[in-house]
Amino acid sequence: MFNAPLHPFSSAAVQHPLAVYGWDEGWEAEFAPYAAQGLVPGRVVRVDRGQCDVATPDGVVRADTAFVVPRDPMKVVCTGDWVAVDPEGGDPRYARTILPRRTAFVRSTSSKRSEGQVLATNIDHIVICVSLAVELDLGRIERFLALAMSSSSGEALLRTSADSWESGAQPIVVLSKADLVPDATGLSYLVEDVETVAPGVQVLPVSSHTGEGLDVFKAITAGGTTVLLGVSGAGKSTLANALTGADVMDVQATRDADGKGRHTTTTRNLLALPGGGVLIDTPGLRGVGLWDAEAGVGQVFAEIEELAADCRFQDCAHETEPGCAVTAAIEDGSLPERRLDSYRKLLRENQRLVAKTDARLRSEILKDWKRKGAEGRAAYEAKRGGRVR
Repeated sequence: MFNAPLHPFSSAAVQHPLAVYGWDEGWEAEFAPYAAQGLVPGRVVRVDRGQCDVATPDGVVRADTAFVVPRDPMKVVCTGDWVAVDPEGGDPRYARTILPRRTAFVRSTSSKRSEGQVLATNIDHIVICVSLAVELDLGRIERFLALAMSSSSGEALLRTSADSWESGAQPIVVLSKADLVPDATGLSYLVEDVETVAPGVQVLPVSSHTGEGLDVFKAITAGGTTVLLGVSGAGKSTLANALTGADVMDVQATRDADGKGRHTTTTRNLLALPGGGVLIDTPGLRGVGLWDAEAGVGQVFAEIEELAADCRFQDCAHETEPGCAVTAAIEDGSLPERRLDSYRKLLRENQRLVAKTDARLRSEILKDWKRKGAEGRAAYEAKRGGRVR
């Protein structure tokens, strides 16, 4: 069935049954050993209760996930994965293996546990949906971006220009329900506010009601795979319906009091878009715990890391140290104190998570705490004019 390599832009690739789901010559090469075993390629469009729906050259089939749910939660089959499936005739029909992932969006399952949860795989664009029906939560946007900028197949993303990423998925912030901000000047200020916390990231106001920004959004999603992320009520399902041109996702009204919505999307669903490209819609996220996101935090707060390079001390904590370029920027008003607070919070959270699985780092953190504690006591005793014990 798959004899000749397919180039993603060749006529053969366009005509291939799985081309609409992102099949290209790279996946062709990855799948070759399984094709020799008589297995069938497919992309997971939904996972539910030990079963998954898989788009194959013969249509969407239901497959058992027993072979692709290992003990490691990071390797469990997920929407967006490419898998090798039993040929027609098996009962049950199994998804036998997962092809190596190119990218993955991962969050921590809990602040008290050291497990990651993969939300979507093999993605090219990570769209963070933010509703303009409620007051902007810049801290939450920074958190989403830190994860988005760290999403790849095991390696952190490296930004090479204002809007280019060396590898992994490209983050985009979509400000949904833009029609609720009728004042163009007010809307521009909101966009600017988000741009200040999203360096190098496109910020796009969109309204599914008026159509504002939809043409640009459709052009972005027409290439590759896009995942929609955000809290419940952010308008993800409405955007999904606008992109597909049909009511493929249920939509419910948000509460007037706080703009929150019910979880109308309960599973992650992969949809082939009529204009090209693939969309993964996700349930509203109540919490977004960091997962191996130090590089992402550094990119989101690039201006702080650039300032830190000019601090007098290499290990400056940006608190009371003399010659601190970061605190100097806060004092002169060029760096908002909220940004530094958010930066510290995310770094501490990520460090705590990593320390749970890294004994060496855990020991280093403990030593650092003891050192700072001793220094604090010494400073206190010196201020009192007493001796340090």
